[in-house]
Amino acid sequence: MDKTSTTIPPFIDRVDGIPKVTGSAKFSAEYDFPGMVYGVLAESTIARGTITGMDTKGAENAPGVLAVVTHLNCPKLPGYESTAADIAKRPEVNRGFRVFTDNIIRFSNQPIAIVVADTYERAVYAASLIKATYKKDKHNTDLNEAIKTGKPVEGNNFKDYVRGEADAWKNAEVKIEVEYSMPLEVHNPMEIHALTVNWEGQDKVTVYEKTQTLSSTQSSIARAFGLKNENVRVITQYVGGAFGSAFNTWPHSIAALIGARKVGKPLKLMLTRSEMFTMVGYRPQAIQKIAIGASKNGKLTGITHEAMAMTASYQVFTEGIVNGSRSLYACPNVNTRYKVYPLDLSQPTWMRGPGETTGAYALESAMDEMAYALNLDPIEFRLRNYAETDPESNKPYSSKFLKEAYQMGVDKIKWNERNREPRSMKEGDWLIGYGMGSGIFSAWRGDAKVSAKFLQDGTLVLQTGVTDMGPGTATSMTKLASDIFGIPASQIKFEMGDSNYPPGPFQGGSGTTSTLGTAVHNVCMNIRKKLADLIKDNPVFHTQLIHSVKPEDLVFENGSMILASDRSKKITYADAMKNAGLPQIELLEQSPANPMANHTAYSYAVHFVIVKVHSITGVVKVTRVVSAVDAGKIVNYKTAESQIIGSAVGGISMTLMEEGVIDHRYGRWVNNNFADYHVAVNADVPKVEVLFVDKPDPILNPIGSKGMGEVGIVGFAAAVANAIFHATGKRVRELPITADKLI
Repeated sequence: MDKTSTTIPPFIDRVDGIPKVTGSAKFSAEYDFPGMVYGVLAESTIARGTITGMDTKGAENAPGVLAVVTHLNCPKLPGYESTAADIAKRPEVNRGFRVFTDNIIRFSNQPIAIVVADTYERAVYAASLIKATYKKDKHNTDLNEAIKTGKPVEGNNFKDYVRGEADAWKNAEVKIEVEYSMPLEVHNPMEIHALTVNWEGQDKVTVYEKTQTLSSTQSSIARAFGLKNENVRVITQYVGGAFGSAFNTWPHSIAALIGARKVGKPLKLMLTRSEMFTMVGYRPQAIQKIAIGASKNGKLTGITHEAMAMTASYQVFTEGIVNGSRSLYACPNVNTRYKVYPLDLSQPTWMRGPGETTGAYALESAMDEMAYALNLDPIEFRLRNYAETDPESNKPYSSKFLKEAYQMGVDKIKWNERNREPRSMKEGDWLIGYGMGSGIFSAWRGDAKVSAKFLQDGTLVLQTGVTDMGPGTATSMTKLASDIFGIPASQIKFEMGDSNYPPGPFQGGSGTTSTLGTAVHNVCMNIRKKLADLIKDNPVFHTQLIHSVKPEDLVFENGSMILASDRSKKITYADAMKNAGLPQIELLEQSPANPMANHTAYSYAVHFVIVKVHSITGVVKVTRVVSAVDAGKIVNYKTAESQIIGSAVGGISMTLMEEGVIDHRYGRWVNNNFADYHVAVNADVPKVEVLFVDKPDPILNPIGSKGMGEVGIVGFAAAVANAIFHATGKRVRELPITADKLI
């Protein structure tokens, strides 16, 4: 039985809120050292080919320039040299891109040089003086063309999945076959990618880097430069958003490390906004064909989902686009196909709800179309095909409260009071539409280490090597520890963002709270046991029934251990430690992963949206959003709600605005700026109402949580698209849904 105090508030404010809003929080580009120099990249002007010559003299002779590094003079990196022969044997699509190691151009705006100068402005000017000549090869940046004339990547990741009978939808009583497309989408967080590098000699370096994964960044730098891991320190105290763009150690980071070591001075490199489109990944373009068959009574009989996406010509990237179609609904016959085509663009990467977000747009839009074909309410159609056990593995779920989420959303938005007929609801010139979409994302728990120091004055210090790109990890962990100890959050210091701390999990994939929370929970519980052991024979607690106190006999509340059966008997943590002559309790906790051998675990979300569409101009306004989420036990409601609100903002952006445009003649981005690449702003976003089922998962981890950062956007685009159909009677299957497609 949990005897944790109920006097702790249900949520706490962000522990990093004041530093962020007052400007005292230091991001990766804000560290300064004596003798600081600046790195700026020069980039290719073609999309595919080889460099035949480079004139760097103008740059080298420009004022303040300390070095110009290209493939012609780049120092050999031990990690690159040792694997060069192996990489050369690989297919081109798996060779990767190692900056300044050869003269091959793989994408437009590829880094071909770094200029190091004593001021940023001088570095920018000198980089503009670099002239390269090229032998151009024929390039392709058009996915549609690649599908027609090219070959998809082969391998085990691309084998068809079949459950039951393939293409069984063709024999159904009611069936649909539709195609949906989604363009390139770019993360564009507020904080541009940047790093500050400070070498201590040739074999030891500290890097202030924007990253979501300290240990992986540390290891990749160490491998490239042939260093011991302990000689590479990575510090990331704050991250101003990333959405998946900060998982990789990108070429610009290696270039900065090379430049800094060459000149022997601390160096700062910060990408430009336009470089954010070409240097740090994006959500890959995808074209999806989906076919669904059902009986007349609304039971699914077959789903076929085929996704065709793109990757870079030099690096394969895959994601789970078709996975949701295998697992969200009970359907006996499901087959999926996933193909990726190499294009001459930079490498795509994870972007919030990676794969599942793309796939759910198609699946949940098609489910809406099928519901109309069956003349069924979209919620009723989903409930008739509700999966009570995992259709893919036949394992039971660790927990599933999706039905509760459906009902919460239905009640909140008054779903059943709408007129179900398309184009039937109006306010003046505005057409009103209701739409919904479901989301699913794997829940998991990895391994993590946390060190804890509990001081006699009641202060708890926790340390772990994790970063926080915005969800409020430090806040959630502080709240969790506060609940367990029964002490205010102000007495807890959560230290993170440094690879010198015990290794924590990466920040992403909706597993940080589950993984790190388990370690924090365990270390706090173990300290409670040690505190209880200090007073187990204390006569204060002796009763007729109790002579030796166990942890389960106690309530840990307000800095004291209180006997549960007689609350008048208590002793403070401080007194217990003083009496024992113990100034502090220190522990290092390693929490193992949970492989979930006998269960499967998912988080779920149901998004309900109301839109207004102007009947003459086609302008779309999202006027109401209700998101109901099954993410297990909510650790800190305030930051959890913020995560789902942010997902809604991203979902509105995705559905109505975001579109990366490439001029295929040149293989170059057209709209690599905020004037032409549109994202949702305050005026585009209504009040977002967030509902949590808030029931603990009893198996995944001891705190009962499941992830929510990813699932909050999965299915959202479909909800908006379905609402637009309900408003207008017109089905648009190509994102973004802009006015020209509705008129």
